[in-house]
Amino acid sequence: MFKRLRKRRAQSTLEYAVLIVIVIGALLTIQTYVKRGIQGRLRQASDDIGDQFDVDINMSRKTKFHSKTNEIYNVGTLNSVLIDKETTNVVYNVIFTGNMDYTYWGK
Repeated sequence: MFKRLRKRRAQSTLEYAVLIVIVIGALLTIQTYVKRGIQGRLRQASDDIGDQFDVDINMSRKTKFHSKTNEIYNVGTLNSVLIDKETTNVVYNVIFTGNMDYTYWGK
């Protein structure tokens, strides 16, 4: 009777060992796919941040607005009339202080 019980224990230990080997084999097989998925998510997250600017660049922006209006105040009311077109002038000033051969601007 005890001989049968020992054989059953050995059989069930062997079954657990085979099951563990199958699970480890499956994990090793999908390891590259999981790694690629994580790398893809990381790349997508870094692309969502946007293109990076070089630290060796100084940039300034100057904006000028111009408009002419005529305002007339009557008792309790203010009447404003645009006399000339409104204009907006934007000027960018960019100074490169770094080495452009090693600058990466993205895509």
